[in-house]
Amino acid sequence: MEADDAVAHGHSNQAVNANVCPAESTDERFNENIDVDEDGLFKHSTTLTNKQRGNEVTVRPATLDALSIHQLAAQGEVSQAAAHLSKDSSLLIKQDERGFTPLMWAAAFGEKAMVDFLLEKGADPKTIARERESALTLASSGGYVDIVESLLRHGADINTYDWNGGTPLLYAVRGNHIKCVEALLAKGADMTIESDSGYSPMALAVALGHKKIQKVLEDHILKLYKPTTPPT
Repeated sequence: MEADDAVAHGHSNQAVNANVCPAESTDERFNENIDVDEDGLFKHSTTLTNKQRGNEVTVRPATLDALSIHQLAAQGEVSQAAAHLSKDSSLLIKQDERGFTPLMWAAAFGEKAMVDFLLEKGADPKTIARERESALTLASSGGYVDIVESLLRHGADINTYDWNGGTPLLYAVRGNHIKCVEALLAKGADMTIESDSGYSPMALAVALGHKKIQKVLEDHILKLYKPTTPPT
């Protein structure tokens, strides 16, 4: 995962703040699609700008009716999304210019009710965007464990990888999201998969100094390799 910061949480006109270095201004992150963390571990920001989310300030605020299905999904407007889908069911799987589906937007912004609604309507959690982002990767990057668990229950690919080898587990480790790491490991996430830059989940946790994550990973390894006690 030479990479890193997938779409992060945000609402309304709030700045989008993925798992980026706090020293960087959001404007700097917005202006570039390519960026490098100060530790040099990750490249390529997929942070969405306010303009891309439909939240730019205009003379007259956009009404909900004027928002796209993707914008409604990102903002958690379930009733409005339902109205759109009742008129055109194909919107459920519609991908935007980057290949993001409504489900991906909802997962990226932590909109659990919207995620559940879309999954119930038949949204495919295995859909991959243009650079191989998935709803599970985005939810893991944002630290939304309830969404991670919901996507896994609906058959999301737990070891899906993006264009630079980043898996949901690697992104959860990157963001220091302990609950997500635990949920992914509990469902069988592969700890041996390395990003294109050569980082395994454990190596990444060590490099970033995420000691609690290291402990979770170590405990999981011990559990996997602990010999089973024969019945007496």
